[in-house]
Amino acid sequence: MLEDSKNEGEDFVNEVVSIGRTSHINVVTLLGFCLHGSKRALIYDYMPNGSLDKYIIGGSDTMQGEKSLSWEKLYDILVGIAQGLDYLHHWCNHRVVHLDIKPQNILLDQDFRPKISDFGLAKLCKPKESKISIGVARGTIGYMAPEVFWGHRGAVTTKSDVYSYGMLILQMVGARENINANTESGSNYFPEWLYDNLNQFCGVANEGFISSNTSTSEIAHKLVTIGFWCIQSAPVDRPSMSEVIDMFDKSMSELQLPPRTSCCGNDNPNIVESLQ
Repeated sequence: MLEDSKNEGEDFVNEVVSIGRTSHINVVTLLGFCLHGSKRALIYDYMPNGSLDKYIIGGSDTMQGEKSLSWEKLYDILVGIAQGLDYLHHWCNHRVVHLDIKPQNILLDQDFRPKISDFGLAKLCKPKESKISIGVARGTIGYMAPEVFWGHRGAVTTKSDVYSYGMLILQMVGARENINANTESGSNYFPEWLYDNLNQFCGVANEGFISSNTSTSEIAHKLVTIGFWCIQSAPVDRPSMSEVIDMFDKSMSELQLPPRTSCCGNDNPNIVESLQ
């Protein structure tokens, strides 16, 4: 249910228009909508496993053990999100830039299949256009790409969603609240810490996750590597979602970490916010 607010009309229309034209197993299906005075409601299928943020160990709504994910299940969920974004960016009739990819906007069905939801901030991209102009920053601090936060630095593209997806990966792999990392000093910004301590991190199974086999370290290393490529400071250096899917199919011997400075630069809005 959506209550009346300053931007509610625009967000409501955005969501109906954006999601009404999509059809993919990893994107929510809009069943209908209701209007009654100032109240508006969007109707989707019920998702019994809630949203992905409920499975962040240490989150306010998380129950240790009961709502933990195995590394294998997390891996499958992240692959599904990548496939949904690839569809939105390249394969639906009108390409969609979501602009608010975060765990709260990923719903999980009865089989823990991820569904991208909440298209209130989304923008449609015309077939022959690659960039979208936005008047103000859109998204959530902690997941917002630098070019979205610093609007004067360039137009928004699908690579902005790639950045948010990379931060989502690191958030879920780190099994800690992203906002905590962003409110600490820049030296403790979680992606920086993770980059500098990657071997240590991957060498010890995270207590917040349960793994059914001995490949935990390899899964963690691959996810972190993909995440770092996605959060490159410059949009041109980030992979497309199609390339991200290809990276999931590669072995660790075929994947290399990007340079540290390219994914932990000072223009990251999450670091800047913590220093103000």
